[in-house]
This record gives sequence, structure tokens and C-alpha cells, in this order.
Amino acid sequence: MSITVTGRKMPVTDALRQYAEEKIGNSMKVMDINPLDAEVVLLVEKNPANPRPAVCEVTLHTKGHIIRVEESEEDMYAAIDVAAAKVVRQLRKYKTKVIDRKLRAEGETIRIDTTEPANLDVDGLMKELEAEDEVLRVKEIEFEPLTEEEALVKIDLLGHDFFAYTDRDTSLVNVLYRRDDGGYGLLKQKEE
Repeated sequence: MSITVTGRKMPVTDALRQYAEEKIGNSMKVMDINPLDAEVVLLVEKNPANPRPAVCEVTLHTKGHIIRVEESEEDMYAAIDVAAAKVVRQLRKYKTKVIDRKLRAEGETIRIDTTEPANLDVDGLMKELEAEDEVLRVKEIEFEPLTEEEALVKIDLLGHDFFAYTDRDTSLVNVLYRRDDGGYGLLKQKEE
């Protein structure tokens, strides 16, 4: 188990580093999952209108899975405390959904209802695109061959609103997304 603490556009004092290592380390020890590595990034947002400028981002790497937590609070110590508590919840979810499921035999698969059409505000999207027409970040990823159930577990662990993957059965790209009204949606590539 290793923990790396860095600051983004801010110096990290020894006391802050030690506090973050202790809190996040204790959260990781609770679940006893090996191998488990953590990257902790601390930053303070400069926007004076933001009531919670201290941000603690934690990224955990374990056996092919990534678990990500991001929390904002009024001061950095409080942000670390809240992030540490959320790390325990995410690790518990990982342990019950991934590890314990592997120990049991393959059971039911989760089906996603994609019959409801999504409402799309084209005018609103066009205005946003015109206002922000530059690519701010490019990220290269590998599309893992997964089942729908495995993709659902990954989207929960990452805490993202969407997750792209390659369907294990069809070898086509699918995008799983979190719906505003609850539940999930699935965009499937058309087979030719």
C-alpha cells in the first residue's frame, strides 16, 4: 500500500501531508484490499464566490479497477476528512460488488432500460458549443472488453456520469451513462 500526496498550484506542508497520509491510509486499511495504491491531490480554488474552495481528490488503483473520490470543504483538513470517509464507502462498494461477486458463481445480469427516448436540447447545446469551442483536455483510454454488469460496477466505482467500454460479446463500443431521473442508459454501436 502506497500513498502519494501532491499539491496542485499550492505547496503541501509536512503537517498536511502527514494528516492526509494518516487519514487516507486508515481508510484504506479498514477494507484490507491488496494491492492498493492511492494518489491524493490537494488544491485550493481561487474563485472568491466558492464557499468551499479546499478540494481533496483521491484516486485508488487496485487489480484493474480505479476508484475516484473528490470532495470540497471550507478548509483542507475538513476536505481530507470527508474524502477519507467517502473512500471507505467506495472501498466497501468495491469489495461487495467486485470481490465478493467473483467469489460467488455467475448469477443474474442487470438489464438496462433504453426504450425511453432522451430529450435533447439542440439549441442549448449549440450555444454551449459556440461559447466553448475548444478542446480543453484530451485523454487516451483503453476500451476494456466488459459485460454490462461489469461496466455498471466500474461507473459506480469511478463516480463518473458516463463510461465507455467494448462489449465482450459483440466487440463493439458501448457507452453507459447515468440518467438524471435515476437509473442508467446504454448507447450501443449499431452492428453492420
